[in-house]
Amino acid sequence: MRRNVTLEEISDGKLYGPNDMVKADAQGCAGCSKCCQGMGNSIILDPYDVFRLTTGLKCSMEELLQKYAQLNVVDGVILPNLRMTGKEERCPFLNAQERCSIHPLRPGVCRLFPLGRYYENGSFRYFLQTGECTALRTKVKVSKWIDTPDGKRNQEFIITWHYLLKEVEELLWENGEDSFCRNLNLFLLNTFYFAPYALEDFYSQFEERLARFRQVVPKREF
Repeated sequence: MRRNVTLEEISDGKLYGPNDMVKADAQGCAGCSKCCQGMGNSIILDPYDVFRLTTGLKCSMEELLQKYAQLNVVDGVILPNLRMTGKEERCPFLNAQERCSIHPLRPGVCRLFPLGRYYENGSFRYFLQTGECTALRTKVKVSKWIDTPDGKRNQEFIITWHYLLKEVEELLWENGEDSFCRNLNLFLLNTFYFAPYALEDFYSQFEERLARFRQVVPKREF
């Protein structure tokens, strides 16, 4: 999701790599769960998130949408996000003790917080969001904080997915015809989200799906 703000407005002005130390560790959050409530549609799920959730919870994408997620338009593209529930708009995975009940399966946006990604030159670096978390934080290595196995392949996936969505956004904006937009969005959703993932290497499955997608939507250069 694009944010129409400058990096200086929302960060400490620094950019970080996976091996850098950053003041992001909230030391177990000390009972705080503010970032798990009132987040609206901002916890957008990418295909790796859906792979983890559907295989970890042993459910289909359809079942995930029935209980925990919803579809929304993000910069013209229809994408799933975690739904907030109840009067307090809580994450559906927040338990009675105000703890995440699916911590090993939590989405990438949750793993990042309070970090964000800054994309440039076909890659990205991380930045520390200011004003988003009031907890007293200590320094931690970025890769340790994100806590995602096979960091290099995950980074390659994130870059590929980001720029693929950018291509799709441009195609939707350029064409604008209702049936084209609907069909392209459905093709993206069915290819990367609704087709069930096997409990095996995600990245190989993603590459296979990407190849099928590229047979219909050739790669564009920016």
